[in-house]
Amino acid sequence: MNRKQRILAFTLALIVLGASQALGDVIYDSTVSPLPGNLPSEGFEAFGLKEFGDGITFAGTSRNLVNVTVTLSSFACQNGNWFSGNCSTTPGSTFSLPITLNIYNAGNPVPGSQIATVTQTITVPYRPSADNVNCTGVNAGKWFDANSGQCFNGQAANVTFNFSSQHIVLPNSVVYGLVYNTTHFGPNPIGESPACFGTSAGCPYDALNIALAPVVTVGTKPFFNTLYQNSVFGSEYCDGGLAGIGTFRLDSPTSACWVGFIPAAQFNAANTPQTKDDCKNGGWQTLTTASGDPFSNQGQCIQYFNTGK
Repeated sequence: MNRKQRILAFTLALIVLGASQALGDVIYDSTVSPLPGNLPSEGFEAFGLKEFGDGITFAGTSRNLVNVTVTLSSFACQNGNWFSGNCSTTPGSTFSLPITLNIYNAGNPVPGSQIATVTQTITVPYRPSADNVNCTGVNAGKWFDANSGQCFNGQAANVTFNFSSQHIVLPNSVVYGLVYNTTHFGPNPIGESPACFGTSAGCPYDALNIALAPVVTVGTKPFFNTLYQNSVFGSEYCDGGLAGIGTFRLDSPTSACWVGFIPAAQFNAANTPQTKDDCKNGGWQTLTTASGDPFSNQGQCIQYFNTGK
């Protein structure tokens, strides 16, 4: 089974689209709301990845970056495994993993210079236990999502990266990339840790994926049906790796094969006052601080312009 077939195996039958609430203005959004039980996904351990992301263009005029929310897909079980049908997880259980989000100036085929980066220790849920009552036959071993009435192997989860303290002013287009380490892949592989690699459940980070959504609802993608990735396997690229492997680059825009698979991310930015007059005549009601916090009145808006506080 090739990469595209493996991703298609996780595709949802029906997805409801929309934007989630966030501080500041949503200037790019490919996330799915309400969040479904799971989404198609791409995993670092499964596909030999070092970095995975997309090239995007923002909507509106707000460019003071507040935060970025991305959707992950967790196939990790506390005991047993998702593919062996014996997954067992205590409800609410999580694991932690450092994940980095890089933002670069736009570039093709490789990104431009780095604009910002942040590494956060992310709390990720283990997927729920196998439901042998509601999930049988071809769905055996999956967990049951009561909201949709569907069975899934993995569980979608949104995580947010906070950039507000960096005071980043974004250009209109960027490339972003997600980075984390697994047993054998990522920029600095963890190695076959005796704490988890030899257990029945394996290491949870090896079962962590980046979720893929079907469409962009805010902003645009300059390169349709493709994305940016760095894989050690040529087979993971649409061109079979002919344009190179081991480099974070645009994946084969002339032979794109990522139709309907877009990394799920939402960028939120603040619309700060550029002059005192921006705060007047009710303008303060549509403006925020660089952290995305609204103003209470015109005077507070003007004070912020004058002092940055």
